[in-house]
Amino acid sequence: QVQLVESGGGLVQGGGSLRLSCTASGHTFSLYHMAWFRQAPGKGRDLVAAISRSGTVRHYKDSVKGRFTVSRDDAKNTVYLQMNSLKPEDTAIYYCAAAGGRLMALDGTQYDYWGQGTQVTVSS
Repeated sequence: QVQLVESGGGLVQGGGSLRLSCTASGHTFSLYHMAWFRQAPGKGRDLVAAISRSGTVRHYKDSVKGRFTVSRDDAKNTVYLQMNSLKPEDTAIYYCAAAGGRLMALDGTQYDYWGQGTQVTVSS
């Protein structure tokens, strides 16, 4: 079992920045591909960014490319999402997830463990 705890969400003005953190416990963090998903009110859960277990492969949702950066620190069992130039449409609950498969997954159904989520609200 892997437990994931997100932090760093909050209220920010448009154009501002936030850094989300997700700390894992319960198993060897470096064995897992990690990802951030988000769910806006009335919408489905979408992949925002993913990072491979090696940290060498990263994937981003088109609408966040150039603004968001995903990274990981295996020594701290933590994955980060640096969010810059935030827009009101980035408002959502952000979830951290871990996948133990051979390849980095882009589909939420491939992720085995999920955090509780952290709210990000961007005002206009």
